[in-house]
Amino acid sequence: MPIWFYTIHPLYCALLLIGTIEFISMAGLFLARRVLLPRLRYGEGTNDAVSGTVQAIGVFYGITVGLIAVGVWNTHSEASDLVSREASAIGALYRDVDGYPEPLRGELRLKLREYTVFVIEHAWPAQQNGYGQDVTAGAKIMDEFQEVLYTFQPANPGQAALLSETLTAYNKLIDCRNLRIDAVNGGLSSAMWAVIWVGASISICIAYFYKIDDPKLHAILIFLMAAFLAMLIFMIIVNDRPFFGRVGIPSNPYKLILQRVIDNSQ
Repeated sequence: MPIWFYTIHPLYCALLLIGTIEFISMAGLFLARRVLLPRLRYGEGTNDAVSGTVQAIGVFYGITVGLIAVGVWNTHSEASDLVSREASAIGALYRDVDGYPEPLRGELRLKLREYTVFVIEHAWPAQQNGYGQDVTAGAKIMDEFQEVLYTFQPANPGQAALLSETLTAYNKLIDCRNLRIDAVNGGLSSAMWAVIWVGASISICIAYFYKIDDPKLHAILIFLMAAFLAMLIFMIIVNDRPFFGRVGIPSNPYKLILQRVIDNSQ
């Protein structure tokens, strides 16, 4: 899906998607009843044959879309978990550096606060606009934190243990950060989207072949089918790109760490 689709309000996104699919479906029905159906010869069992085809395609398409929806939701949940883990890693690392002597402790704390604010104010807006992997200032802040941390020389076994624990927490934070950045542009492939859209089109087009004398009744049936498919596709869209647009994962875990751990300890 195009990135601009994720930047508009979810309600407008849903209305736009449903309206577009409904318009195309109704236009297709009008053309089918006007041009195609009069050229076909209908027998006594034609509607039964069409109904069987609709059911068969509906079952396979429903299973396919259901599996895709579950996969998309799992991806969204995993991305949300990555965000929480990175925020927790920041908090844990901030508490670890509390045992270092001044001025080293102040420098390390300052860098962690700088990184947290950067994620909230710069990295997150970039992710919501689809440019999250192009922002590199966070890596520079982490590199500067690492340089300061490596200047510490333990004077006793306790400080050596503290340094080891801090390095473990730092590596965990870097791992979570890298996984989050890698997941920013994740989403369904073009082939999967082709299956979704082509399958929806076939499902609706098959229903055009029902022999229904009342065009209003036929239109109502197609309208309801198209609305249901549109809602399924919308559900997949809003969960497909966890960090994109207005419906993306918020930066609340980082804000919570900033308020309750970092700023509250100063």
